[in-house]
Amino acid sequence: MEIKIMLAAAVFFGGWLWSYLFIRQFLFNLVTAFPLIKKIKSLQEDLIAVGAVRYTVVSLITCGVVAAIILAVVIRFCPKYLLISFLVGAAMALIMLLNKLSPNNRPMFDAFCSSYCRFVADDELRTAMFNKKPGQIKTRLRAMGILDTFVPEFK
Repeated sequence: MEIKIMLAAAVFFGGWLWSYLFIRQFLFNLVTAFPLIKKIKSLQEDLIAVGAVRYTVVSLITCGVVAAIILAVVIRFCPKYLLISFLVGAAMALIMLLNKLSPNNRPMFDAFCSSYCRFVADDELRTAMFNKKPGQIKTRLRAMGILDTFVPEFK
């Protein structure tokens, strides 16, 4: 009985980790990356390279496939109590992260900037994004004559 409890706890942690690594990245791509790329492209078409969309699509597909494979293995080989433990762990991680998955959340915006700065052609804007400085990003966009509407206001 003790072994089953310890195994359920380990699978619970595995579900939490699965959700944190793969589902969070999948949702980040859908909820943060794609909307910010769309906003940037609406400001000026060549402000961010086409590769940004391809990069996000590849990340989305990779996370989805790996998450599906892991879930299929868990469903196929785990007994019901371990499957429930896995899903509860995944749900706990998702509940913890759900309200943070937004472009208006500073850590998510910073993650976007550090990941997507390589797709920005302008050196000063790329440096500001790499350094995760929203004020510098806004200043550079204004200097370029572009609206700074994609940069959220942080408190």
